[in-house]
Amino acid sequence: MYRTALRNVVAHKGRLLMTMLAVLLGTAFVAGTMVFSDSVGKAFKDSVSNNYAGVSVQVSNNAVGADAGAVRDPSGTRPLTDATLKRIAALPGAASARGTVTGFAGLADPHGDLIGSQGSTFGGNWVPGADGKDPLHPMVQGAGPTDPHGIAIDRKTAQDNGFKVGDTVRLAVNGPVMPMTVTGIFSTDDPQVASGGSLVLFDNATAQRTYLAPGQYDSVEVAAGPGVSQAALRAEVAAVVPHSSNIKVKTGAQLTADETTQVDQATSGLRTALLAFAGIALFVGIFLIANTFTMLIAQRTRELALMRAIGASRRQITRSVLLEALFVGLVASVGGLAAGIGIGALLQSLMGGSGVPKGSLVLSPTTVVATLVTGIVVTVLAALLPSLRASRVAPVAAMNSNDQPATQKSLVVRNSVGAAFFGLGLASVLYGTSLGGSAGRAPVGLGAGLILIGVFVLTPLLSRPVIALIGPLLTKLFGTPGKLARQNAVRNPRRTAATASALTIGLTLISALTVIGASVSHAIDSQVTQNMKADYDVSVLLGQEVAPALVPKIAATPGVAASSVMDSQFVRFGADDQSVTGVDAAAFDQLIAPQMLEGTTASLRQGSALVDRKLADQHHWTVGSTAALTYPDGKRGTLTIGGIYQVSGMLGPVLMGESVLAPHTTAPHYDGVLVKGANGATPQLQQALKDTTGDSPLITVQTQQQIRDQFNSLINTLLNVMYGLLGMAVVIAVLGVVNTLAMSVFERKREIGMLRAIGLDRFAVKRMVRLESVVIAAFGAVLGVAIGGFLAWAAVQLLKGDLVGLTTAPPYGQLAAYVVGAALVGLAAALWPARRAAGLDILGSIKTD
Repeated sequence: MYRTALRNVVAHKGRLLMTMLAVLLGTAFVAGTMVFSDSVGKAFKDSVSNNYAGVSVQVSNNAVGADAGAVRDPSGTRPLTDATLKRIAALPGAASARGTVTGFAGLADPHGDLIGSQGSTFGGNWVPGADGKDPLHPMVQGAGPTDPHGIAIDRKTAQDNGFKVGDTVRLAVNGPVMPMTVTGIFSTDDPQVASGGSLVLFDNATAQRTYLAPGQYDSVEVAAGPGVSQAALRAEVAAVVPHSSNIKVKTGAQLTADETTQVDQATSGLRTALLAFAGIALFVGIFLIANTFTMLIAQRTRELALMRAIGASRRQITRSVLLEALFVGLVASVGGLAAGIGIGALLQSLMGGSGVPKGSLVLSPTTVVATLVTGIVVTVLAALLPSLRASRVAPVAAMNSNDQPATQKSLVVRNSVGAAFFGLGLASVLYGTSLGGSAGRAPVGLGAGLILIGVFVLTPLLSRPVIALIGPLLTKLFGTPGKLARQNAVRNPRRTAATASALTIGLTLISALTVIGASVSHAIDSQVTQNMKADYDVSVLLGQEVAPALVPKIAATPGVAASSVMDSQFVRFGADDQSVTGVDAAAFDQLIAPQMLEGTTASLRQGSALVDRKLADQHHWTVGSTAALTYPDGKRGTLTIGGIYQVSGMLGPVLMGESVLAPHTTAPHYDGVLVKGANGATPQLQQALKDTTGDSPLITVQTQQQIRDQFNSLINTLLNVMYGLLGMAVVIAVLGVVNTLAMSVFERKREIGMLRAIGLDRFAVKRMVRLESVVIAAFGAVLGVAIGGFLAWAAVQLLKGDLVGLTTAPPYGQLAAYVVGAALVGLAAALWPARRAAGLDILGSIKTD
């Protein structure tokens, strides 16, 4: 039996090629994901180790941060000062102590654009030692900065942009552009720089004034003296630093371990997400594998029956088929592992400019074992059911006929099981949507899985009536070939179902993502269109705030009819912290249009506040109610509710006049400035606003349409990534169509020969096979679009609470294009099988046994 299994693999190597390719693609995805995540994880860990190589103890101030967009609010905390640094440096166990200051620094390239696609452009302080050199940033040209007008630039940024010592470059933090002179160029192994960002260094005093306050630091890094352990030094340092909840003292080993844990968590999440798509691809491959072995066994029915007749047991027949699957899975998995190494290297290369440090490719034993085991197990499991079916066919019955139709009992059982799964899934989804939010996610997820299983089981039942609907159209348009194509598509509904189901999976996921993406885009468009009357929004990239010095300049720009800041603060109503937006009450009606439910916007000019419906219901407020609150500066007051508006993600829960809010804040935080033009939105006004703000690489001046386009581009980028990952499943599904048709042609050689003998020409044979493929592909696509649309509706119901105004908005044209695209894919998949069918010899086919 083992020799027979090997012979069958060799004999049917052409027919098994598609199956092997499907397994190869799926396992390549698995191997590539694991190689990529392992390589990225190692590169980050190596980078972390390098970052803390000379640090024995670090004292950090958690009240401030170096990340772009971080809100620095040191009120109520203890800063790290020059005095703290001196005390640490004087400790017996300290060899040296270094105070660091870091923050966002937007460096413009020669074209005026921000360097760093992810905003990974940072500034720090130049800290020379007694020898006048900074050991962390060794100069390769020039010298370090010594005054407020000079900066040093990392070597990679200088080389990429042609900066030289003595050049004047444009730099911005959160205000106007500052022309700075390049005093030096230094080398660094900072991963942000290696991945496309930039690092600039100020002199110590300038960095402190820019990011903190004179004499203050973000952190102090301490190197231990000879023979002093990190733990002992930490104890010494902890005794002299300010005692405050914001001050953290950690050893270099702790810092490395903490960041290593964060790297592991980040790469684990990435690996899980990518492996989920690999699992989808392998799941689709199961349909192709099972279909292939089912057809191969059907073609060898008499051969297997003869083996049973001469003494082979059912177990031996089953083992023979499973051994074939084992060989196929092993060979394909080895190929998938090799291809996966290439995929991992490609992913690492593509991510090199997105914050991922460079490093060597990692192929771990776990990756090798997991890839091989996955491919073999999936292939063998997919072939298990066909092998069991083969062993159960009675020898005499099999010798009499090559086609053993399913019994009525088996069909009833199958349809009953499918209906039960579908019904339970539908009930679970509807129950989950009634709960909404996070509580409904588990029921909806479970229901989606049950619905998919139910539809897969019911697909043979559904195929006949659905394909029958287009039967008259095929006959009318294509005559006899169209009629024969329809009959062939429903002749073996199980095979048709298995082939179509592979496409259904891919189209279900793609359609669901498309509908969800379109719905979110529609909600964002509605928010911007309904609530914004301003012609332009002036804001700063990466969540930075607009500098207060720019506000009067924007208002005085020629062509500006009205303007208002959007001052984002937090107030407290009882024990409830709420975001509040301060606006210019006089210009409000020209710039913002909340959907008022009660009261009027005019009440802002009388010092009252507007609140959204959700907050009003939460506190039982109505127009005229008074609310006690605590302002950002800690003072208490009362506020009159002048109006209630529909919840809006753009406006926030509370709107107040800036004249009322500003006196009670510690500092303004302008998220943006809204502008109304005297002549509307014109290119001249947009350019004037850019000039007014110093043509900074950080500041954007956007119209309503540009704001919508920005949000939509983010959504489309995410969708395109998801489509690309799902593309593997679609490719495997197409291979399934090719495989099914090729084997179907082989099975019907005698029938095709008879059709040719009675007058059907080669062109008509090709058309028959192609139309059969189109019908199967379109059937799978229709099912996928229908299921995907329903699941997207359920997902939107769950997300309604997180995005205001979210409703299901299916892009019908795009969904229809998916069905048409699937039909064209089916047409392309049939080219080779159709050509093979048309090329069959008439007499040789008729004589086929």
